[in-house]
Amino acid sequence: MKKIYFVRHGQTVWNVENKICGATDSPLTELGIAQAKETGEAILRMNIKADMILTSPLSRAHDTAIQISNETGIPLRVERRLMEQNFGKYESTPRDGEEFRLQKENFVYDYDGGESMMRVGQRIYNLLDDLAKDDKIYILVAHNGIARVIRSYFQNMSNEEYAAYGVKNCEVVEYEFKSV
Repeated sequence: MKKIYFVRHGQTVWNVENKICGATDSPLTELGIAQAKETGEAILRMNIKADMILTSPLSRAHDTAIQISNETGIPLRVERRLMEQNFGKYESTPRDGEEFRLQKENFVYDYDGGESMMRVGQRIYNLLDDLAKDDKIYILVAHNGIARVIRSYFQNMSNEEYAAYGVKNCEVVEYEFKSV
């Protein structure tokens, strides 16, 4: 069966500060750069054979993808659909803010100045549908919000499971398409 791999970017300054990044750039920390390099080494040890790395254009994912590409020799391409959700007015605010937590329960509503989870889901599902149609194996380097959507594409999830799901910085997650 055809597989894809998902990698969340390395640790960022705003991850450390517990701030919402969304579509706003927050650079990798020194640890984040080291995590990305180690992930490239781990992909080689895991004997993952991929044709292409697709990366979000945001610097935290793109810089992670560059490190992985440098370690593995796998070419990379920017894929705009992998961009993290735009959380609008909540970007740079605390991740555990009460107003943000309540807004996250409204999948259909656009964030003030941002986009809805449904819109993000549409672009990620369209991307995955496109990837399922060709014979290449991809490593997708993106964000935790994108990780949730990808997980929901391959596995049914309740709203609570969706909200609670997360991927650690530079964790590698494997998925198999059921039929291609």
